[in-house]
Amino acid sequence: MSNERKYILDAPSAARKMERMAYEMAEELSQENDPVILAGIKDNGVVMARILADKLKEIAGISTEIIEISLDKRHPLEITLSSRLDFTDRVIVLVDDVTNSGKTLLYALKPFLEGHPRKIQILALVERTHKAFPVKADYVGISIATTLQEHIYVEVDGQTITGAYMD
Repeated sequence: MSNERKYILDAPSAARKMERMAYEMAEELSQENDPVILAGIKDNGVVMARILADKLKEIAGISTEIIEISLDKRHPLEITLSSRLDFTDRVIVLVDDVTNSGKTLLYALKPFLEGHPRKIQILALVERTHKAFPVKADYVGISIATTLQEHIYVEVDGQTITGAYMD
């Protein structure tokens, strides 16, 4: 097996995808009075949420609140949030780097449903086209067809997305 990675996004193209998704979000959410909650799934999703928060502020003056969702992606029974906010009548955007089966995103929704939000949306940098669970992202950087054996990884360095590759 080759050690050479098959990159589907480099740093500049990932940055362009993030900016485009921020513009889409700004168009959709420009009338919000309360800060939009960007809920990043631990590690890469949180990095993406921070990037989006900066872009939304710059593009449309939209204020945001960022929370981190921690869960075991293989066995997502216990979900913890970095802070408890009042989700009642709020807009929440769940942010993750890659949608695979949809299982992680589906479980990550659980703590928000208890708070009666007005709207929950999903954003993913890379969306795989096959799902085992009925989850579809509202904002997608790139959609790619893969086999079940292939995996997609998003790389970050600090607060920057440096690329995404398929293995």
